[in-house]
Amino acid sequence: MNRTIDYAIIAAYLLGVAIFGILSGGKQKSVKDYFLGASTIPWWIVCFAIVAAETSTLTFISIPGLAYVTNLNFLQVTIGYLIGRILVAFFLLPQYFKGDLSTAYSYLENRFGVKTRSFASIVFLFTRTAADGVRLFATAIPLKLMLNIDYPLAILIVAVFTFIYTFTGGIKGVIWVDALQMCIYIGGALIAGYFLLDLLPSGWNAVVAAAQPDNKMNLINLGFDKGIGEFFKNPYTLFGGIIGGAFLSMASHGTDQLIVQRLLVIKDLNKAKKAIITSGVIVIFQFAIFLIIGLALFAYYGKMDMRSDEIFPKFILDQLPVGITGIIIAGLFAAAMSTLAGSISSMASSTMMDLYKPYFSGKNFDEAKALKRSRYVTIFWALVLIGSAFFFMNTSQAVVEIALSISSFTYGGLLGTFLLGILVKKATQEDALAGFTSGIFVMIAVISLKLVAWTWFTIIGVLTTLIIGFILSKLSARK
Repeated sequence: MNRTIDYAIIAAYLLGVAIFGILSGGKQKSVKDYFLGASTIPWWIVCFAIVAAETSTLTFISIPGLAYVTNLNFLQVTIGYLIGRILVAFFLLPQYFKGDLSTAYSYLENRFGVKTRSFASIVFLFTRTAADGVRLFATAIPLKLMLNIDYPLAILIVAVFTFIYTFTGGIKGVIWVDALQMCIYIGGALIAGYFLLDLLPSGWNAVVAAAQPDNKMNLINLGFDKGIGEFFKNPYTLFGGIIGGAFLSMASHGTDQLIVQRLLVIKDLNKAKKAIITSGVIVIFQFAIFLIIGLALFAYYGKMDMRSDEIFPKFILDQLPVGITGIIIAGLFAAAMSTLAGSISSMASSTMMDLYKPYFSGKNFDEAKALKRSRYVTIFWALVLIGSAFFFMNTSQAVVEIALSISSFTYGGLLGTFLLGILVKKATQEDALAGFTSGIFVMIAVISLKLVAWTWFTIIGVLTTLIIGFILSKLSARK
């Protein structure tokens, strides 16, 4: 099949996004302009950018693959996502808008001290490197299949175009491009779903008929039928999904610089609340779309012996008309580039604001030099993420579960430290660092021994951090 038109559409899209990001970003005169935006961006644009930043290619290809091999139970997690964002809006955001904070971890310095801020920033950088390395690799899957090239080259193509507008446009360019890309990838998914249903003999009825014998339409799973041990090892039970999803969302949207950076751009607490809560509503519908596509793929292909992450890309490349394929692949790139751009920008901002400025800038902070160094740091983290993507090329597990597991690994200690600062008034920096470290070590044991599913990781880390921090604060008070 001649793919010339598809190649032209994809090339035009990649080039167009880079140019749009450069133009919308404008010129930056300071580090604050580069990482927080020189002017106020509408809250609904930030809302779309949040959804785009958290979505990535994992949602586009791995969630349909997950529904293809299992059922609709993942949707329970998205309800937890919305609950977690509501808690962030009314519990964490007010703390961030009390002062002129530059990153999520500025709060930790104000509450505990600079060491806690630095430690949290370093943990964020390591976690984001691993999790988004997986996401970047996932983007390379359909590009590899389409162009018949190796994974390293496919990774580089996506990364280079994303880096261009991130480097030149700063956070303002990243947010405007992200909002545009959310519309593109959701539109692409809807187009693919329409063609998929049209190819089935009786449309939606064929999906239901194929899914029911294997119980794939199952939405709610209480999870009590296999005993208490299996209950905690199943990530997609009702309680595991809602509780785990809520705590994971609180951590990812309340303590992760990738999302908090966008909320700080708004500069108005009530509008930031609207942005974060509305993003949760959009995400529920978005995941529903991709899960239903997975069921439709099962109705179309039946059971196949292949990697679940490759099923949707296979359909896009083999069954969709020329031109439509190019639009869908462009949508897939949109999902990937939005997360990658946000990661590079947030990692660079955390490096500069949380590590460089407190320790190396001194009293005479030269904005021009700092801005130049910010761009160098942006280059550095782009290269690191590319290297991380290379590392995950040989994995066989569903990439969405790998990325979520990596994030949950450290999110518990991070969120627990924030909550310790808010809930335990007498907790000191030493108490916070001990609790944070304990939360991470406990998670090493939990993950190594495979005691529970990934949806329980964050809450275990949170409880460990809070309990250790609280006990130590009581002992310190006695002394």
